[in-house]
Amino acid sequence: MVRKGWKQVALGDIALFQGGSQPPLSVFSSQKKAGYIRLVQIRDYKTDKYATYIPEKLAKRFCKQDDIMIGRYGPPIFQILRGIEGAYNVALIKALPQGVDKEFLYHTLKREDLFEYIDLLSRRTSGQTGVDLTNLKAFELSIPVLTDEQATIAKALSDVDSLISSLQKLIEKKKAIKQGAMQELLTGQKRLPGFSVEWSQAPFEDLFDFLPTNAFTRDQMTDTGTIQNVHYGDILTKYGACLDMANTDVPYLLEAVSVRKYSESSYVREGDVIIADTAEDSTVGKCVELVNVHGKVLSGQHTMLCRPKVTFAPKFLGYYMNAGCFHNQMLPFITGIKVSSISKANISTLVLKYPTLVEEQQAIAQVFSDMDDEIAQLEKKLAKYQQIKQGMMQELLTGRIRLKEGENNV
Repeated sequence: MVRKGWKQVALGDIALFQGGSQPPLSVFSSQKKAGYIRLVQIRDYKTDKYATYIPEKLAKRFCKQDDIMIGRYGPPIFQILRGIEGAYNVALIKALPQGVDKEFLYHTLKREDLFEYIDLLSRRTSGQTGVDLTNLKAFELSIPVLTDEQATIAKALSDVDSLISSLQKLIEKKKAIKQGAMQELLTGQKRLPGFSVEWSQAPFEDLFDFLPTNAFTRDQMTDTGTIQNVHYGDILTKYGACLDMANTDVPYLLEAVSVRKYSESSYVREGDVIIADTAEDSTVGKCVELVNVHGKVLSGQHTMLCRPKVTFAPKFLGYYMNAGCFHNQMLPFITGIKVSSISKANISTLVLKYPTLVEEQQAIAQVFSDMDDEIAQLEKKLAKYQQIKQGMMQELLTGRIRLKEGENNV
């Protein structure tokens, strides 16, 4: 049932969709030159790294920064984009408002039910056709009759978008500040107040023992076992410098019957460091320090379990071993194309220069732990606003909630 003051339309009634075009690859240039214009592609909305330019006289379809653009192919399919000016290629579609508020159309195209509709149609054709314009135009929805109500809805959603965007920028700024601080504090370029003792230096093999790790493959594991197993895929930046075993669901477990295969030295302890030694991505060389270890936990396949021979402050190693000063030493030793790896022999030769005083290590770790806590709180707030935005879209773009007084009647 259409709500009072709203009308039923097809998407093709309120938007004109224009596909892109491009000249042959032979005229593409990676450099901006006189008489050339940027050829906008889907990937350009994430990075300028692959910016491409074409002769302006050969360009046929153009977009401005505030134009509504649709990514025709995926993954993910049907991205709603804006923010770049130039000529756009065949992988993009421009959406021009027809009798509706432009910002309202922008938010309408980001409706979850519309994405699900396009995504389902694409899956049925194995994604080969991308966004089918005929099906896109046929999508039915209801919209406010008055453009001022459309604009009011769009402003409410845009305000939340601005809030989300500002939070995202703040989080990136905080992460950049942390990265800069790591480069200074973990190399000794900058010292915290009250510390002046000269730092120690030693090869990795003098500071750590390598212990046995789990040789089971993922196919031999279960998610209903009793022994936790830290897989190399868990050694990612999403866990930060430290993998808190009390707050992390490690997905791969070993059946209790497998316990007999391992001695007590095979189980991880508080303060152990696990290094990913083999992977199909940039995970190789990533490290985590384990904290809050309870019960029996094994370091998994394609990892190195390293136990400190000397005392380090809690969490210090997690930050230190993921900083550029240490990780960069690994890069020359990482080998392989599709699958990369690094050996224990090579890691053994790496040199650590670290604060001699455990108190200084603790102070440095606390600085970064506080930064991580602040970033985590901001990310929680961001997730909350993103959830609120989704709820607002569901309510406002369907008319279940009206922003004009007295307009909540069906």
